[in-house]
Amino acid sequence: MKLQDKVAIVTGAAAMLGSAIVRAFVQAGARVLAVDIDVARGQALAAELGPRCRFVACDIASDEALDVLVADVLRTEGRIDFLVNNAVVYTDAGLDAARADWLSALNVNLVSGAMLVQKTADALAAQGGAIVNMGSVGGKFGAAGRALYPAAKAAILQLTRNQAATLAPRRVRVNSVSPGWTWSDALSRMAGGDRALADRVGTPMHPLGRVGDGDDVAQVVLFLCSDAARFVTGADIPVDGGYSMLGPDQGRSARGWFDTPES
Repeated sequence: MKLQDKVAIVTGAAAMLGSAIVRAFVQAGARVLAVDIDVARGQALAAELGPRCRFVACDIASDEALDVLVADVLRTEGRIDFLVNNAVVYTDAGLDAARADWLSALNVNLVSGAMLVQKTADALAAQGGAIVNMGSVGGKFGAAGRALYPAAKAAILQLTRNQAATLAPRRVRVNSVSPGWTWSDALSRMAGGDRALADRVGTPMHPLGRVGDGDDVAQVVLFLCSDAARFVTGADIPVDGGYSMLGPDQGRSARGWFDTPES
């Protein structure tokens, strides 16, 4: 998938998953605006990847900051071909979350991406561009003790369909990607940095026998932005190692659970 000299904006670019997406775009020949509030990690990523990657410090929860971002990209690059809404916060107190917690989390996880689509729509339409919103298996299934993150991710899946229907006449395709457990900042913290532990714990939920890598997700993002997906819009692509095809019996069925050596 060659995206030579196309211009992509990737939010949440400094984190592990975001940086994998940025690297994939750069390797495909694109020029990338890596957007994040983490200046140290963002600058390190840009230094690693060279002139095709430029870090832009931006608080996407601010409309004024988004206006500055889009104007800067159009002034320096002259075009926007792709937008990847990847930025996320994981803070989630579930039923105990206060109103301010809800508003803060939804502002980053849902509303900011919607506003960035609004602000880039004209530029994307001029190029026949593509948008990829980051969903999650967390937006498809129940999880005790959580509310803010899964609610936002579920809303992103519906928003993607509405954006796709709205922007299709303008030749802008909009799709989402829903990762399963992916080796990311959040999962690394839970596993104490032990990838082998994450794979062992995650294997029962992922038939392919491991948790995902950032590049697993990044390659599907690239596909959705490429001409190979030129007739794909309004879709959600699970990149979850089979997670979302399983039911509570983990795909074994009743026969699999009762057919044990003890029986």
